[in-house]
Amino acid sequence: MKEKNNNKRGNNKGNINKRNNVKTKQKGNKKKKKVWKRVLLIILLILLIAGGVFAYKVHKNGGGLTGILATAVGHDENTKKNLEEFKCLVLGISTDEEGALLTDTIMVASYNPNTQKATLLSIPRDTFTGTNPAKATPYQKINSVYSRKQDPQDVLDAVNQVTGLNLEYYIIVKTEGFIKLVDAIGGVTFNVPIDMDYDDTSQDLHIHLKAGEQFLDGDKAEQLVRFRHNNDGTSYPEEYGDNDLGRMRTQREFIMAVIKQTVKVENIFKLGQILDVAEENVITNVDFNVAKDYIPYAVEFNTADLLTATLPGENTNKNEVGTWVFVADEEETAILIQELFYDRDKPEEVTDGNTTGNITNSTSASSSVSTKTKSEIKLEVINGSGTSSNLQKAVNELEEAGYNVSRTGSTNTTSKTVIMNKKNVSGAVLEGIEQILIVGTVQDSTSSSSKVDVTVILGRDYK
Repeated sequence: MKEKNNNKRGNNKGNINKRNNVKTKQKGNKKKKKVWKRVLLIILLILLIAGGVFAYKVHKNGGGLTGILATAVGHDENTKKNLEEFKCLVLGISTDEEGALLTDTIMVASYNPNTQKATLLSIPRDTFTGTNPAKATPYQKINSVYSRKQDPQDVLDAVNQVTGLNLEYYIIVKTEGFIKLVDAIGGVTFNVPIDMDYDDTSQDLHIHLKAGEQFLDGDKAEQLVRFRHNNDGTSYPEEYGDNDLGRMRTQREFIMAVIKQTVKVENIFKLGQILDVAEENVITNVDFNVAKDYIPYAVEFNTADLLTATLPGENTNKNEVGTWVFVADEEETAILIQELFYDRDKPEEVTDGNTTGNITNSTSASSSVSTKTKSEIKLEVINGSGTSSNLQKAVNELEEAGYNVSRTGSTNTTSKTVIMNKKNVSGAVLEGIEQILIVGTVQDSTSSSSKVDVTVILGRDYK
């Protein structure tokens, strides 16, 4: 009996010890849970504080995607204020069957993050870079400069000499990279201006596109931007800009479409893929630390604020060897460079037809009425309607009617459309513009320095 009782007591002690051990473990677990709760609360508090600080910085940096990117790269609210306008030379190059490098695209690009204005200036491929046009040779054309030594600095120097700019940076894009970039951003929808039918076996270049709005992948995009003329010798219509002029215009407009597509939110997440394409196919002296300062603000750029133009001058073969070259007009080039890259940063306001800033009401000494026909008149269309699609709509309407739209741009929103007579254009021509747009008040605003005959400022009344 004693043995049994002892066994019972032993069993009871064992059970008590087990229960005590369970209670001890439960207490330990409760203590651990309390510790973890404290740790989780601390972590959550840290995250809330950090998130709050990040959100605060994002707000201070302008909010939205720009604010997030600016904060992520370490910017504060003063960083953008200290950024200057970024200017660079952009070259598009391809290789023919013999391995020669061809410079298909030559442009000067600029972007100002503070005004959100940008510029594309096309440089004709045949631009003369020597000192005596009378003895010009093909090797003195600007598109031959890079192929000689493959030194970007040589092209940079040539462009600076022609334009009077002091460009420091260059970006060279290989054709293969251009194709891959367009494919990487998912292709681009674009209105091809004319039927394009051209074959060049020496470059393995075959262009076959139909006119009209369509989806272009990388291969078709290359065909578009490299087209100059058809197999039968026909090219862009004169009112659009034939041969090289038409080609440069198409290139600029397609670049605008590429920018629109690239900055879409869904493509921001393809940044890694885009950077891989750039690493393999882009040659540049733009330091990453410079580029990263502009990227956060460029993602919200509106292409309606992109001003495009072509270097002024004339094509000529009046030389001893009969070589066709494009000779830039020094005086007109100086005026255009001032307008594109310097005057655009001046305050500009347009209110109900009254203009201030770099669109001014000045009167020239000349009072004779111009006898130019509508196809000879250079039109500038500035979008102040508040709707980006209105700019292309107005350009299409005017060009279909036979007018020559040589420049486009944008300004602050204004209520009324204004048609500004810059070069004493006849009243009949101005009335014709008004009838096409259905709206518009004609103003005399003649200026001897203006590079266009008529400036149309679209207002909210244009639909």
